[in-house]
Amino acid sequence: MKEGNAALFEFEAELPDERLTRLAARLVSFTARFDRLRQDLRLLVDRDGLEKWCKQHYGRRLPLLDSVLDRYPLAVFHGDVGTGKTATAEVAANMLTRELKKEARLFKLSTRVRGAGNVGEMSMLINQAFDVVVKEAGRARLAYLIIDEADSLATRRSVQQSHHEDKVAVNTLIQKIDDIRQHNGRVMVFLCTNRFIALDPAIIRRAAFVEEFNRPNDTERHELLAMDCEGLGFSSAEIDELVRLTGPSGRHKLRYTFSDLRTRVIPEALARAFPERKIALADFRAAVDRVAPSPAIEEP
Repeated sequence: MKEGNAALFEFEAELPDERLTRLAARLVSFTARFDRLRQDLRLLVDRDGLEKWCKQHYGRRLPLLDSVLDRYPLAVFHGDVGTGKTATAEVAANMLTRELKKEARLFKLSTRVRGAGNVGEMSMLINQAFDVVVKEAGRARLAYLIIDEADSLATRRSVQQSHHEDKVAVNTLIQKIDDIRQHNGRVMVFLCTNRFIALDPAIIRRAAFVEEFNRPNDTERHELLAMDCEGLGFSSAEIDELVRLTGPSGRHKLRYTFSDLRTRVIPEALARAFPERKIALADFRAAVDRVAPSPAIEEP
C-alpha cells in the first residue's frame, strides 16, 4: 500500500492479480454469476469498446449509446453476511481487467474513513479516498473502488436518528459518485452491504445494477464441502449428510453461509482431530452441533 493511504484503504492491489485469479476457482458459483454480470460490467467500463462496436455494426454512433454511457459506474451487491459479496467484487474486477487486456488498481475503502467523529472529518476522508482512486485511472488504465459495509457510510438521510455528520457524508459520497461519470468508465465503484434497505435511496437510484447474494443452496454447499473436504476420504453420501446438516433441515433453521462453513465449521472440525488423528465425519457433526449459522440481518 502506498504511503499515506493506510488511513483510507484496507488494501490495494494491482490488477490483474494472481491471488485473485486463484480465488476465483474457490469462489463457489462465481463463474455462473460472472457470466451473468459480465456484459453489465463491460458496458460500464469498456466505453471504447462500445464506440467501436457501434461503428463496426452500424457505421455511425447511435443515439442509444448516450443513454448507456450516461449511467453511473456503480454496482450494489447486497445480502447476508458471509455470502461472498466483497470477494465477488474483487474477483469480478480482476477478471474484467484481464479480459479487457488492461491494467488497473483495486482499492478497498477502510472503515476508518468514518473518522473519530470530528466535524467534517468523514466527508474529508471520503473526498481524499476518491481523489486517490481517480488519480490512478488513466487512458488505458482502470481503477476500482470497493466500499464494504456501505450502509455505514450511505445510510438513509431521512432516518430520524441520523447524525448531521452522517448526512453530510452521504451527500459527499453521492457527489463523488456523480463526479466519476466524467471519467468515461475508467473508474468504477462497488458498494457491498448487508442492509440494503438502510441505503439512501439516492445511492440506489444511481446504481447501474443491483445484485442480491443469498445464502448458499444445497448445490452450492455441496460444491464447497466437496471441494474443501477433498482428500479426507468422505463418500458422496457423507458429503450429502453434511449438506443436510448445514441446511434448514438440519439442527438450525437457517442455512450456513459460505463464511460460516469455511471460517467456522471446517476449522472447528479440524481442531477436534489435530494433531492426533485424521478428521472424521463425527468431527463435522460435532462442529455443526456447536457452531450455529450466522444470524440473519434484521432490516430496520
